[in-house]
Amino acid sequence: MNEQKTRKHIAIAAEDDRGFDGQVSHHFGRCPFYFLVEVEGDQIMESKVEPNSFYSNHQPGVMPAFIRDLGANVILAGGMGPRAIDLFINMGIEVATGAIGNVKNVLDAYLRGDIKGIVPCAHDHADSCGGH
Repeated sequence: MNEQKTRKHIAIAAEDDRGFDGQVSHHFGRCPFYFLVEVEGDQIMESKVEPNSFYSNHQPGVMPAFIRDLGANVILAGGMGPRAIDLFINMGIEVATGAIGNVKNVLDAYLRGDIKGIVPCAHDHADSCGGH
């Protein structure tokens, strides 16, 4: 059987460096870590935690290039402003927002197709997205 499987490189905005046991960040640009997962079909091939180089100096427009340079073609996060969403999409990176809770549970839900699409950031957190 020669079944073609889709390979995805997923970046998950994370609040900590605990990998699958961590928590998804409420905001993609102000998270201290990204959990990177390579999947083929529904099989996890590799995973690693990567520090967010721009955590202490978040600037509009920088994160999409950073995520692309990590090799990701999908980003999962809690919140994201509309400008960032457009930048990711223009770089060919799939965006799924509105994710909350445990990283592994969010990843599993995404792989099942339960998390998809964009939930706009409500801008009601302490560090407002400011539309970026």
